[in-house]
Amino acid sequence: MKLEVTVRKFDPEKDDRPYWKDYSLDVDPKERLLDVLNTIKGTKDGSLTYRKSCGHGVCGSCAMMINGENRLACMTLVEDLGSDKVKIEPLPGAEIDKDLAINQDNFWEMYVKVKPYLINDDPPPSTERLQSPEDFDKIEESTKCVLCGACTYSCPSKWTDPEYLGPAAMLKAYRFIFDSRDHAGEERLNILDNKKGIFKCYTIFNCVEACPKDINLTWHFSEIKKRLAFNRY
Repeated sequence: MKLEVTVRKFDPEKDDRPYWKDYSLDVDPKERLLDVLNTIKGTKDGSLTYRKSCGHGVCGSCAMMINGENRLACMTLVEDLGSDKVKIEPLPGAEIDKDLAINQDNFWEMYVKVKPYLINDDPPPSTERLQSPEDFDKIEESTKCVLCGACTYSCPSKWTDPEYLGPAAMLKAYRFIFDSRDHAGEERLNILDNKKGIFKCYTIFNCVEACPKDINLTWHFSEIKKRLAFNRY
């Protein structure tokens, strides 16, 4: 089929403002949008810039706005677009490095703040730290996050406040707060319990709609709020 692709381009070293560029190419409906971008870059416009890595929905690198929705290009089939036209933009609410590649410094700065790693002061065991299936069930969904940023860059609270932790960081905080093997849950709750943390989530559900792994982020955030209410208030 013939696909008309419109890409929002911007090179801050050369351009005064972003602009749109159109490409027309023959594609297989079963191709992924990432394949389409690779074809454009390889045959039509070598300057086109975007991030990619695994190409299989694991690394999260190719998150971008596709027809107005934050999605992974590698998980979006041409036939699922529902049209022979597609508009591609960088994720909203972030500084653009070039074309579809955004500056992610703030995203990772907020992520590091929640201490996104297991903290356990017990002597290291001779084997792995065991966890019951019931305890793992509490965190399993949150472990599926691939840190693509689609949720964080769909959040109006984040658009207006760069210091807000944002959905991805808070989901990672949940993952360890509710991990039975971790000893720093209270410390992370302190990090979340402020005007830049969990209570700036207004349950708009944009993050849930944007998540390519179908994680119910707002449910996880409600559990954090309940834990805080039970422990503190």
